[in-house]
Amino acid sequence: MKKKFISIILIIVLFITGCAGNKVKVIKGYNKYQKTFFDVFDTIIDFTAYTQSEEEYNQYYDLVKSEFERLHKLYNHFDSFEGVNNIKTINDNAGIKPIKVDKDLFELIKFSKKMTEEYSDVTNMAFGSVLEIWHEYREEGLKNPKTAKLPKIEDLRKANEHTSINKVILDEEELTVFLEDSNMKLDLGATSKGFASQLIMDKVKEKGCKSAILSAGGNIIALGKPMIEGRDKWIIGVQNPNLKENTKKPTIETIYGKDLTVVTSGNYQRFYTVDGKDYNHIISPKTLMPAENFTSVTVVAKDSSVADYLSTTLFILDYEEGKNLIKKFKDVEVMWVDKNGKIKETEGFEKYLKD
Repeated sequence: MKKKFISIILIIVLFITGCAGNKVKVIKGYNKYQKTFFDVFDTIIDFTAYTQSEEEYNQYYDLVKSEFERLHKLYNHFDSFEGVNNIKTINDNAGIKPIKVDKDLFELIKFSKKMTEEYSDVTNMAFGSVLEIWHEYREEGLKNPKTAKLPKIEDLRKANEHTSINKVILDEEELTVFLEDSNMKLDLGATSKGFASQLIMDKVKEKGCKSAILSAGGNIIALGKPMIEGRDKWIIGVQNPNLKENTKKPTIETIYGKDLTVVTSGNYQRFYTVDGKDYNHIISPKTLMPAENFTSVTVVAKDSSVADYLSTTLFILDYEEGKNLIKKFKDVEVMWVDKNGKIKETEGFEKYLKD
């Protein structure tokens, strides 16, 4: 899985940096710099920027790397870190006591709760007890493919009794989080990477960066425009979700834009196989099974936090439900790819397909 995941990311990176085999001329006074690092948010982080010196680039890169490492610890629900109250700390104290947290964790939880309550509860950070069961079975299935199994539906239903968002109690003055149900767990995998990416790129912009692009797995944020003569838009390739069957067509669409974010949720990155069938990691609260309406959903927006939430939510909802949800948002366009390879797009998505 590790090697496969890395190859997926490198395909996307080739497109977002504007290299893709074409000769380009960087605007005088600027140079392009690029670095990649691993082991945060269970993905590969690639940061590219056009700056006037390598020293300037390194200032931005160091900020990106240190902030991702810091937020990885805060948003982690698997591991504990000395001196850090994170999601695992909150889960470990469910039904026991409120936990005081860093403001950046509190704001993520507050945002995630708001999105669930105001828009759609199919993406619910309090769904962690169900997701934990699937995670355990998926990990075991990846280690021992021949004996891979599905969770028992009765275990999933029992866990689902402890997923009420109303039992996540927030105290904004004290910055505390309390889970009233001792059997519930938070899982912010549907929003944390997008929230972190947006937070970090906002800081990069505040430091003075004018031209950069960040790739964090399926989350991409483009700042400004590339400093390339004759080009005022970044080029972002949307991966073909059926890549393993069609390696000659690595992308299904190319997006052109500046000052935007592109987030894709798909069934091809995290999955395991049971009796010849693949089971992805995006679990529907309606069925307690992996969502199967689509192979990928791509969201183009101005804010990566919103795009991350929507890409997961729209992957779970059916097409008509998703269309109705999108009407509540401004500056958001979507592309759905169903399991038969048929593509549907919102009316405004077409504007991003023109160079």
